[in-house]
Amino acid sequence: MKFLHIILFIAATYLNHISCEHFIGIQRKNCEGRTKIHIRDGYIDNPIHRRLSKLREQMHTRAEIDAYIITSFDEHLNDRIQEFDERHKYISGFSGMVATIAVTLKSVALWTDDRFIELANEELDCDWHIFKMNESPSVADWLGQGHESVGRVGADPKMVPHVTWDAWKKNLSNQGLILLSVENNLVDNIWTKDRPEPRQFSVKVYPQLYAGEKWQSKLQRLRKALKSHDADAMVITSLTEIAYLLNLRGYDIPYIPVFKAYMLVTSSTAYLYTNKAKITLGIELHLKLKELDNLVSLRNYGNIFDDIRKFSQRWRSVLVPAPSSFDHGASEAIYLAFSNNIIVEKVSPVIYMRAQKNEVEKEGMRRAHIRDAAAMCEVFAYLEQRYLLGDSFTELSLADKIDSFRLSTNFSKGLSLPTMVAFGSHAGQPYYVPSNKTNAQINDENLILIESGGQYLDGTTDVSRTIHLGNPTAEQKKIYTNVLIGLIRLSMLQFPENMRPAGIDAIARGPQWGMGKDYPHATGHGIGSPSSIDYNNQNKHPFREGYFFTAEPSYYRPGLYGVRLENVLEVNEMQDSHTNSERFLNFKTVTLLPFEPKLIDRTLMSAPEKKWLNDYNAKIREEVGKFLKENMKMDAFYWMMNKTQHVIEYLPESEYKARAGSQLSCSPNVVFVVVYSLFLIKL
Repeated sequence: MKFLHIILFIAATYLNHISCEHFIGIQRKNCEGRTKIHIRDGYIDNPIHRRLSKLREQMHTRAEIDAYIITSFDEHLNDRIQEFDERHKYISGFSGMVATIAVTLKSVALWTDDRFIELANEELDCDWHIFKMNESPSVADWLGQGHESVGRVGADPKMVPHVTWDAWKKNLSNQGLILLSVENNLVDNIWTKDRPEPRQFSVKVYPQLYAGEKWQSKLQRLRKALKSHDADAMVITSLTEIAYLLNLRGYDIPYIPVFKAYMLVTSSTAYLYTNKAKITLGIELHLKLKELDNLVSLRNYGNIFDDIRKFSQRWRSVLVPAPSSFDHGASEAIYLAFSNNIIVEKVSPVIYMRAQKNEVEKEGMRRAHIRDAAAMCEVFAYLEQRYLLGDSFTELSLADKIDSFRLSTNFSKGLSLPTMVAFGSHAGQPYYVPSNKTNAQINDENLILIESGGQYLDGTTDVSRTIHLGNPTAEQKKIYTNVLIGLIRLSMLQFPENMRPAGIDAIARGPQWGMGKDYPHATGHGIGSPSSIDYNNQNKHPFREGYFFTAEPSYYRPGLYGVRLENVLEVNEMQDSHTNSERFLNFKTVTLLPFEPKLIDRTLMSAPEKKWLNDYNAKIREEVGKFLKENMKMDAFYWMMNKTQHVIEYLPESEYKARAGSQLSCSPNVVFVVVYSLFLIKL
């Protein structure tokens, strides 16, 4: 019996140790031996700790709560937000895009995704616990079991998706905790000094010349969709949907041409809630606000919640955007504004309207990619020429040069994402973002991974290329070629219309799987469309003709280098493809930027893959080459011509026989990948 007691004691001690470690978070080696709080002359000499102290005063005296949850969202649940809304950064010092923060009266923790774990470890003080999102412990687990007694938990419902709020409420309740709505944001209450001003740019009309459809027509199509859902009205909270629907653009969010607004759409009227100071006479004329039969009524931004309460008294049912794999849906505050049970949760119909480009939009995307490719050809020609002449570049200086060339392009309206330049070992980090602290000197001894993109009047671009200024190793060439083969196979794919995107993902990953490798992110994402390519994502929304999305297979070798190649593809219906009433689709490559020939091992490529590469290079020469010559960009033109030379598609018989049995053999891994890919496609 005594022996049994000893065993139980050891087991309990071990489990307790595991439990404690479980709630501590990631191991922070850079914090070992350091004090958690820096104190000088009896005062906390740290702005973050001063802010946390003020926040805890608000929690205790004003909200009467034991814990407060802060998200990285704004009121519209944007992933990218303006500086005015960076509450998570103000209270923590963490500059990553994605964060959930839990503050108790004694402890503080932050959850973020894989992209920003290392950044959080670098930026957060040592008394912060850091956890990975969607892994245990959850916010509720940490608050309920991790450290101290917490009873009342608060959060601002405007900054929390309804689905997330429901999950928190349920999980906290299971542990005896109460989730309370704190409508006056506590971070706003203490952020009174040195807060950036909200963006005050005027809203702009997006011409029908580029939109391809009047906003009145879009409203009519939306109303038909609402009628099919038997809904009297709809609440729109997504800024991209509002900008699309009304053919308007703004500058309130970095890298996204939108403005802060809500909309209520009924069978006869649309109510636009925004800052009236941003509405010019041109916008009034565009929306016909002064006409008696106006279809749009302009209201103050802050009136949305009062109007929902008032109007909902006479509505039978209202469509409120439901969450999906590509959208967070509506905030908890929107749901709380409805006093009666009239909500119909559906994915916003505007998502599908916006995703399926009309002919004008499709042509605009193609033109934008030609201009963008020309700008990138200029960048690469300049880089190679100046490097040979002895100029030096860092990650940040090269990123600045890329931005300069792109922003000087005709119809440019800004960048579509922060330009990322990763050299050498930094390229081995899937989500690396260069900073003044990490800014590496570029040389000719390793790979350079570049991801960038632009916003143009007629389209959006997003492109990744990997280059080498010197002589790549055989291993680097093999890796690069395998990534390229994955992109080519995906680009060549023909498939039935109802096939799920998850099945397509295996085609791009196949060459990596054949080497026993994989990459941690989705193969691609929609550009204004709901589809994503990721076998881990149960996205049930198939591709439709007119969708545009990225394809970006990759390879990362931590501490050494990385490769990513990204093109934008257009979904196209195959002609004469109807079989048993089933339509087939294929892809058109819209990005027209050369690959690096010195990194391509052509012996690893099949004849059809080489033919695709030759056809791709020929199209670059025809379309981008023509643009470069017309605009007298001859350095970029000759650089492009050098990078798009013809590749021999078939080997001479003597060379074929010499390589038979080695290079041309089909390994078991390749067989497995092909079979598994076909299996996923049929799902």
